[in-house]
Amino acid sequence: MGRQIKELLYFFGSDLRYSLTIFWTILLSILVVSLAFTYFLAGLDNEVTLFTFSLTGPMYVYCAILGFLTVKDSVPFLIKMSATRKNIFVGSGGFFLMLSLAMAIAAAGLQELVMALMNATGVDFFLFLHPAYFLDGTWYTRIVIDTAIMFFFLAAMFMIGLLFYKYGIAGGGSFLGVLLLISLLGIAQGWLIDFVVDVFTGIDLIFFYQLFGIGVVIYGISFLFLRRITTVKVK
Repeated sequence: MGRQIKELLYFFGSDLRYSLTIFWTILLSILVVSLAFTYFLAGLDNEVTLFTFSLTGPMYVYCAILGFLTVKDSVPFLIKMSATRKNIFVGSGGFFLMLSLAMAIAAAGLQELVMALMNATGVDFFLFLHPAYFLDGTWYTRIVIDTAIMFFFLAAMFMIGLLFYKYGIAGGGSFLGVLLLISLLGIAQGWLIDFVVDVFTGIDLIFFYQLFGIGVVIYGISFLFLRRITTVKVK
């Protein structure tokens, strides 16, 4: 079991090497252009408003897409290669956790480096957008928050991907339709808006630990769909 899980982790890492390279190349290119534009504005005499940039927003979207596509692109292939469902479940979960943590650490380190560069050049109107600014905004807080959010998106979209793969568009679409209906009812009745307001007004680091726990629970539930999955995709 341990050897196969190591092989699965190597497979996931090798399989994502290209997409991760493309993702970070594009993200870093946009960041460099933004920094160059900010530095150019700093040399002007005109008053400059705050310039903002988000590293983590694209990372969250990438993880959500990855969680969904993992089912379609990797799970059937691994089953054909004689990997057990249990090992796929453990290997995928371990890789999701390591990927979330690695990307969170990379983003935190990059942000610290950029802000140090901005302070050294006297540019004080460049700001990274991040949920941590609802709290204290330290590097440790950013890592915890990013890891929790990315793992949650990976787990949630992995389970949704399993629903679409196992039950087809009808099954997956029905699940999303129910979620949409509940959301619309919540908005109409006001309790969903009140819940969101309460969450953001009383948000603390404990919330993100809870979010990570929810992600673990969702991922655990996904095994109910994964354990009997076949290589035949339902249309």
